Amino acid sequence: MRDLEDEIEESLDDLEPLSDRAELFEHFRVVADKGQSLLRVDKFLFDHLEHSSRNRIQKAAEAGMVMCNGHPVKSNYKVKPLDVITVMMDRPRYSSEIEAEDIPLDVVYEDDCLMVVNKPAGLVVHPGCGNFHGTLVNAVAWHLRDNPDYDPNSPQVGLVHRIDKDTSGLLVVAKTPDAKTCLGKQFFNKTTKRAYQALVWGIPDSSEGTVESQITRNPKDRLQMAVSFDPEVGKHAVTHYTVLERFGYTSLVECRLETGRTHQIRVHMKHIGHPLFSDERYGGDQILKGTTASHYRQFIQKCFEVCPRQALHAKTLGFVHPVSGKEMFFTSELPADMTKLLDMWREYVNSYL
Repeated sequence: MRDLEDEIEESLDDLEPLSDRAELFEHFRVVADKGQSLLRVDKFLFDHLEHSSRNRIQKAAEAGMVMCNGHPVKSNYKVKPLDVITVMMDRPRYSSEIEAEDIPLDVVYEDDCLMVVNKPAGLVVHPGCGNFHGTLVNAVAWHLRDNPDYDPNSPQVGLVHRIDKDTSGLLVVAKTPDAKTCLGKQFFNKTTKRAYQALVWGIPDSSEGTVESQITRNPKDRLQMAVSFDPEVGKHAVTHYTVLERFGYTSLVECRLETGRTHQIRVHMKHIGHPLFSDERYGGDQILKGTTASHYRQFIQKCFEVCPRQALHAKTLGFVHPVSGKEMFFTSELPADMTKLLDMWREYVNSYL
């Protein structure tokens, strides 16, 4: 069974604030003792939830997930004797084990301790928030179903990092606990090499640059992340970008990650004025650059139909092998939808610009 913190994390990423939802389900309950001294509810829950961080509890309270005696409370609420504190979500508690499912899996590399897979756009990485089946984790479980040492329900093995549902590209899966520990340290220490390609609106002023900020949840829209320059708010994030090709009103860029925060590239590129093309969540599904000509509007609509998701692909992945110590580097071709999209822009530039 996954930790409650994982469920809260996924709920915050994919759901609206729970106060806006009609039906709620209890995922955790604790009753304060008769001798309970006044204590902030975030600290109270931190003391009672073994695997949840105080920061995550605070964000859960902001989203309306934490309740006292049936009413939502903020993280600074003071728990009193006999208060009933609950953590609520808009779905029943998911406690089923991860099932192996025969889902096509593009394996780029595999050995005894790890595998690298190329995820298609539209495939959810991990079960949760209504996607309990048909995920990449289910596909990996099927692929490794004959491996007696691989338990898809064990947090000691499996995916080392994630990419968004509608982002395509490379991911590494650890098949042993030692491999996951080693690879996890490399991601934590920022020694992995990850490069993405994205089509963005507009043409950056500089051919290359770096965006460095904190990234936190957008207080005005819980479905979005946002840039913060307050060192006490959010998580530190660094993205380096290089313009690879210009199409008049859009650009193909390479983004190299030092950190791996939620929606990092999407947030950073929007922050510098260049949202990802066709990115509905961050406004890239509107015409942000170009002309008012009818042929241009029709062209953009066709582009959106060809690539109806954020035009983002995790193209390269590099790390040191946990056993051999050798540097490994993998690359994947752009998927068909992005390839077609770029060809359409090249043709448009040749015809109209």
